[in-house]
Amino acid sequence: MIVLAHVSDIHIDNEQRSVDRATQVFDYLHRLPGKLDAILVTGDLADHGLPEEYEKVAKLFSGSPALLHCPGNHDSRGPYREVLLGESASGEPINRVHRVGEAVFAMCDSSIPGRSDGFLADETLAWLESVLIDAADAPVFVCFHHPPVLLHIPFIDGIKQNGEDRLAALITRYPNVVAVLCGHAHTSAASTFAGLPLLVAPGVVSTVMLPWETDEIVDLTVPPAVAFHILDDNRRLTTHYRVISPGL
Repeated sequence: MIVLAHVSDIHIDNEQRSVDRATQVFDYLHRLPGKLDAILVTGDLADHGLPEEYEKVAKLFSGSPALLHCPGNHDSRGPYREVLLGESASGEPINRVHRVGEAVFAMCDSSIPGRSDGFLADETLAWLESVLIDAADAPVFVCFHHPPVLLHIPFIDGIKQNGEDRLAALITRYPNVVAVLCGHAHTSAASTFAGLPLLVAPGVVSTVMLPWETDEIVDLTVPPAVAFHILDDNRRLTTHYRVISPGL
């Protein structure tokens, strides 16, 4: 059995508010008496893609075992590489593969520099196929920032991942793909993509409101939340959501 904590959209900037909300979530995860096999952060780690923001992110991530992350549309590939990965600055997509227990996590870069919507570049899809081939029969999670489906939230749907038919055609050829995990929407959501579970992590820095709830797009006062994904020995995936209120 593998237990994962999944958060997204921490948007660390020069304001203490973003740091406090992210710290609240990570402190909660670090205090859990049970073992987490990994923590996933699916994009928008920094708010403006500045080196000093990534320095704060690196401090926040320190002490977290098996912390996996990928860029979002607010991230900048150069500073991201330099500060978080210890690499030379480059504008190439940031794609990384990790193995946690028996499972493989393909952390894909769905960002388009200078734009808010998402797209998996051809080189990213080629890289993902190589990961799927190398995984053999191991269960694989495909992870990125932008949802590749409509969530029926007009603001988010306008900046979703495009070209998703290419991704669907790829992953349907590999039956060991367990689920697609993403962020970007600033609200927890569950759907399907290419016949697989599509699970969207709740946002940490803020919550996007549903159009039938209010005329406001974003609520800054809703407490942050986290998703817990459990992959059992029969490869059944179960997800729980937990709101992180002060004091937890």
